[in-house]
Amino acid sequence: MIYRKPKRTFEDSGTVDPIRSYHVELENVVNTKNQDLKTMVDLGRYFSIFAPRQSGKTTFFEDFCQKLEKDPTYVPILLSFQIYKNLDKQRFYQLVQKELYIQLVDRLTTVKCAKRDAVKSYLDSHNLTDHVSFSELFEEINQIIEVKKIVIFIDEFDGIPVDELENFLTTLRDLYQKYKKRTDKALYSVGLVGIRNITKLIVGGVSPFNIADQVKLPPFSLQNVRDLYAQYTEETNQPFTEAAVIKTHEVTAGQPWLVNRLGTILTVDVRPETTEPITKEDVEKAINLLLYEENSHFDNITEKAKQYKEVFIDVVFNGVDYVPGDEEQSLLLTHGLIKADGKAVRVSNSIYRKRFTRTFFRESRAIVDVSLKGYFKPDGLLNMEAVLSDFEEYIMRIGVSAFYQSQKPYEKTGQFLLTAWLYQFAEAGKGELRYEVPTGLGRMDILLIYEGHKYIIETKINRSTGDKTLSKAMEQLCRKYLLTEQADEGYIVIFDLKTMVGELCAPQKHIVEGKEILSFNIGIGR
Repeated sequence: MIYRKPKRTFEDSGTVDPIRSYHVELENVVNTKNQDLKTMVDLGRYFSIFAPRQSGKTTFFEDFCQKLEKDPTYVPILLSFQIYKNLDKQRFYQLVQKELYIQLVDRLTTVKCAKRDAVKSYLDSHNLTDHVSFSELFEEINQIIEVKKIVIFIDEFDGIPVDELENFLTTLRDLYQKYKKRTDKALYSVGLVGIRNITKLIVGGVSPFNIADQVKLPPFSLQNVRDLYAQYTEETNQPFTEAAVIKTHEVTAGQPWLVNRLGTILTVDVRPETTEPITKEDVEKAINLLLYEENSHFDNITEKAKQYKEVFIDVVFNGVDYVPGDEEQSLLLTHGLIKADGKAVRVSNSIYRKRFTRTFFRESRAIVDVSLKGYFKPDGLLNMEAVLSDFEEYIMRIGVSAFYQSQKPYEKTGQFLLTAWLYQFAEAGKGELRYEVPTGLGRMDILLIYEGHKYIIETKINRSTGDKTLSKAMEQLCRKYLLTEQADEGYIVIFDLKTMVGELCAPQKHIVEGKEILSFNIGIGR
């Protein structure tokens, strides 16, 4: 077979047009009762559907509206509040009226509604000026047409002017309650689409839209990724191996923008214009290119991560449990940076984890010249005593304030700063750095692989008795992590609240069950 130029592209900059871009339908979009969207609409339900930006919300609803149009009973209308946030009330309702009326008349014309002229006549005389006139609109249409079901989807609902939020939501709720038991209602179903779960929004002490179902837009499934890439293969004759598809889904966790962006990098930069298959190794290359790329997607969510940097770092290092309703966690969940997994909280995907922790590593200013000969032994391996000794001096320079939040020691700060320090050796191109690495016997705090050699580091914070903390660390290191990794040496770094910052403690060497352990006690007391 020969390579053919593709007719479409992987979309990573807006709504997907199936004519110009590869496109798949999301699976398992349901409410908490496991009802799909069509069922909810048929039942006349109001609902809130939410997902982070660039996760396929607009594309999904445009597709759904097209399917709904096949039934002449329905009058689907798709609005967007994206640019309305800073408008005054008068201008807001003017724009809603313009878009709503055009779509309403067009649809009634298309389905040859007998009451189309009566509806148009009323619309010509009724202007939307506030939430009351909005309510009056549907109460009057309810009297004119009885056999058509208007379904309104409002995309980017988060863009509604703040001062009008309570009035608008309360009006929708009142319309729902008033006509709930009727099947001949004109405003039959409403869906509010945004990055927040509107049903949980509290305004004036109450939830003005608590009558709505909750729907969360899912990421791409493995089958979605497989189908998306198969469309490219069909057009070009260039296949993706199954291992490449699985790897892509694994590292992206199905985030649509990431899946599409990797698709572009793989087919344009890594293995272009060939029928040679795209492999798992190619995906690894594409990931490395993506991690260093500047794009609006990373820019937007990096700003969100920075708003609650400490909480995000805690999640990166598996330092927190999921707390429903927690404001800081909720913001990170809303923007798709983290996800709740039962009682645990995880970074949403490994690409985000690598990209944003790298950003925070740079901000920590843990800068060292890794070319210094003192960091290397004659055989080319790292001199970890020199590396960790200089890290201790770095802690002395930045001061102890970094370890405290609300007068309490910040548990994961030390591990984060040490990881940032060691990351520079991996960034030099000869190594790999992993943190909170799962093993069969637990999680290693830090694993640095440099020139093929493994350096395993256990970190602890000491609050009381240093001997007990050290003994516990040695037991974990020797009987779990060194054992599973078949390593003969390991390192322990204890951040000690009982030792004043700046008070140097000589590193200690230990032999435990034939394993060589080098321990450092770094003072962070004040």
